[in-house]
Amino acid sequence: MLAYLLRRILYAVPILIGVNLLTFALFFVVNTPDDMARMQLGIKRVTPDSIEKWKQQHGYDKPLLLNNAANGTDKLTDTIFWQKSAGMFVLDFGYSDDGRSIGREIATRMGPSLEIALPTFLIGLVTYVSFALLMTLFRATTLDMAGVALCVLLMSVSGLFYIIGGQFVVSKLWHLVPISGYDGGMGGFKFVVLPIMIGMIGSVGSSSRWYRTIFLEEIGKDYVRTARAKGLSELAVLFRHVLKNAMIPILTGVVVIIPLLFMGSLLTESFFGIPGLGSYTIDAINAQDFSVVRAMVFLGSLLYIVGLILTDISYTIVDPRVRLS
Repeated sequence: MLAYLLRRILYAVPILIGVNLLTFALFFVVNTPDDMARMQLGIKRVTPDSIEKWKQQHGYDKPLLLNNAANGTDKLTDTIFWQKSAGMFVLDFGYSDDGRSIGREIATRMGPSLEIALPTFLIGLVTYVSFALLMTLFRATTLDMAGVALCVLLMSVSGLFYIIGGQFVVSKLWHLVPISGYDGGMGGFKFVVLPIMIGMIGSVGSSSRWYRTIFLEEIGKDYVRTARAKGLSELAVLFRHVLKNAMIPILTGVVVIIPLLFMGSLLTESFFGIPGLGSYTIDAINAQDFSVVRAMVFLGSLLYIVGLILTDISYTIVDPRVRLS
């Protein structure tokens, strides 16, 4: 197990370097440091001197990947890529173009993101699995076909429709909760309840249909027929056997998502005015703040790799036959 974890951690390093290089290349193909300076200065007729001064203040006055004017290792280290990316491997995200600490912003905004993502994930997981088990219990009946049709209908609707429709009906027409905003503590419940509900409704179709497929695959296996032959009820078969043996494919989708909950939801947070990591990323993209975008992409990649490792470890807990070596 320890050797496996060490290998996975070592594998993660070149992956993260590659993600950084790709993000760096894509960003600077679209924007040069001069373009970034013009946008941040916000002046139509900006002078070359002010552009150079901004680039020096923010560390964009060096070559992108290779400094031919330097000697030795400085050819690689005295570059924008190295100075903007190396610190992230020790979780030092540096500063945004407006001078604020990115690490402090991430720590501050992580809370609001989790207040929406965590309840949506936990309540949603129970809802999706329960609905899928219900359709499996009444498989090949009118109830099952109606459930599948509902899932397909919900999958076919854009998530943006749920957000705008929910705001219009629940907030504007019924005045049950504020249309947007955020407040910490217990008073913030009224601001997050609608985003949580919309997040669950938007995912119930695809998730429940996927879980139903897993349960139907399990319910046709020999051990299920053996359990029925022993006189177990259909409910006992579902919960004591089918659900237990379906845990590995369920964990594949669930455990990977857990670390990514910290990243927040881009659309939901933006439309509801939640000061989380999702809206932070959207604002950085709009402002063309490469420092923030790079940090959020790196953090997302790191959390995804952590999720994959946790998934493999969880396999050994659920099914002792699985061994990591």
